[in-house]
Amino acid sequence: MWSDNEATLDQLGFKTHADLVYQLVMDDTLLPVTIGVFGDWGSGKSSIMRMVEQDLKPHQEDTLCLYFNGWIFEGYDDAKAALLQSVLEAFKQRTNLAPKAIQKIKKLFASIHWMRITGLAFKNIVLPAASAYFGGPDMGMLSWLAQHQTDIAKNPKVALKQVVDQLKDADDDKLASLLKDSEEEKAMLVREFRQDFQELIEQTDIKRLIVLIDDLDRCSPERLIENLEAIKLFLNVPRTAFVVSADPRIVQHALEFRYKSRLTADEPMEADDKTERLSKRFVKDYLEKLIQIPYNLPKLSDQEVETYLTLLFCQKHLSKDAYGRVMNQFTEFRSQHRYQVFGLTEILPILNAAEQAALNQDARLIVALAPLITRGLKGNPRQIKRFLNSFTLRSKLANVARMSSFRVEILAKLMILEYSELGLFRALYEWQVTQQGEPKELAELERLAQANDLDAIRQGYKPAEWSSGGVVEWLNMEPKLADVDLRDYFWLSRDQLLGSISGSSLIPQHVKALFSELIQHGSDSLLNQTIDKKYNQLSETEGTELLKLLEKELIKRPGGEKVHKVFFALIAKNIPHALLGYKAVIARIDHNEIPFVLHTNIKIIARINPAIMELKNVFKADSRIGKALGKQ
Repeated sequence: MWSDNEATLDQLGFKTHADLVYQLVMDDTLLPVTIGVFGDWGSGKSSIMRMVEQDLKPHQEDTLCLYFNGWIFEGYDDAKAALLQSVLEAFKQRTNLAPKAIQKIKKLFASIHWMRITGLAFKNIVLPAASAYFGGPDMGMLSWLAQHQTDIAKNPKVALKQVVDQLKDADDDKLASLLKDSEEEKAMLVREFRQDFQELIEQTDIKRLIVLIDDLDRCSPERLIENLEAIKLFLNVPRTAFVVSADPRIVQHALEFRYKSRLTADEPMEADDKTERLSKRFVKDYLEKLIQIPYNLPKLSDQEVETYLTLLFCQKHLSKDAYGRVMNQFTEFRSQHRYQVFGLTEILPILNAAEQAALNQDARLIVALAPLITRGLKGNPRQIKRFLNSFTLRSKLANVARMSSFRVEILAKLMILEYSELGLFRALYEWQVTQQGEPKELAELERLAQANDLDAIRQGYKPAEWSSGGVVEWLNMEPKLADVDLRDYFWLSRDQLLGSISGSSLIPQHVKALFSELIQHGSDSLLNQTIDKKYNQLSETEGTELLKLLEKELIKRPGGEKVHKVFFALIAKNIPHALLGYKAVIARIDHNEIPFVLHTNIKIIARINPAIMELKNVFKADSRIGKALGKQ
């Protein structure tokens, strides 16, 4: 099994990316700067951040580096304050601080502390690009705090009494006025904090402050934006560099989530296109203000995936000393042969006989898995590790169950389909159940794929994904599955037939948000608008994850009319695997709990997509809804 945590060990050849980030943050002529390390979830961003952190350790005397995990502070009441406090704590740990610097740290801590006590005001301090949507003309508590920060730092108890005296006898209107702050007051607070923070850096012995902010794409939209705004508003002063790792789509979604309601508040209902353009322009401009240098990580190439697999198996089977030799050889090989596979041919000569024997027991597996995973998992390191872990568990289960004719390459090929095309995996399962594990449909599909007869596949097999390029490539992969009894392999996968390997992974925040929006839709028209605007923006894997969330919701609440309607809308629009997923759930739930009125919706959808009438074969004939559909 392999750990899914970030690592400083460079098995991906990503040290080049880390070195580039390192050079940028160490270039004093670029400071202050905010760099975005962008990539899909699981693409290796956190490992790059850890490598940069390692590279900065020799410079501790004149460089202060802080690694900040935004997700750890997800439950914190104010993410801005959490980040600011973490930065100040890092300064506080420095030895030999001058008395002026120590006093400045105390003053800055006091500012944060009092801001949080009086209405959590940090949350509502935003960039000028969005500030027009907040604030008011009234004088409030922030003004008092900004004017008395020095007194607060010297004697917080007296300051607290003054705050209490102002609040204890206030009626609701007065209290609201005290806690409401104008844009000018907020700007004054920001200026004062930035000035104090800049003076703190000047009063220490550091040349630069480097903050590595990781896992923001696991945070809620509010927390994500608060962290980015804390950087730009309060900390982005001379001698500072911030490196933010995130999925850019999730950052964009967070901006839309937080500000779209304000962008559209004054727009007439019929101005959808104008609102959409305004929203996109705002998000683009706002993101450019937050991130000056975006750097997008590339996906792993086929050669890099095969190299990564080889190194993972070496890590599993070799001693620490032997694996160290392998990694040294890999580093040297990569410097001279950037585009070639680093495989067993390069590794075996540097190992002794015992080490070669330890690795050779999985040599056949590496050769079998490499082309399948390379083509099927689209170069995502975390997905590869999770695939291998699941594959390892099922292989061990096959051994425990004493499956004499078990072949690892067949299991791997089926799992690739399960992972990348869950709906087709379920369809294949349904075929083999009634045909003693050897479905004639699969044999025919392999024959047509070999002849590259895509028209015949499109005409003869639904859903349409059977004729997609990736699936045709899967059908042509070795080993061929025609005439193979698949029952044992599906038995190993039986716990996943209502799920997928990706279902055990962390669902991205924007997928969760879309799921909530769909199942809470206010009307059929709004539901269709949401699907049209947002579903098509999801990647293939994210679409599968969303369907799995919907399936789980329907299993938990079979009487939930809105969830059924979400499936109907997806089926009407021919969303891949929606019908297969819905059929799989319907076969497992109590049909007496399904609202009878839905039979009308099914008949309406049948005019758009007649395939939905396949449900007649799934609903129990003696159930009310089954009887109603039988009359169609």
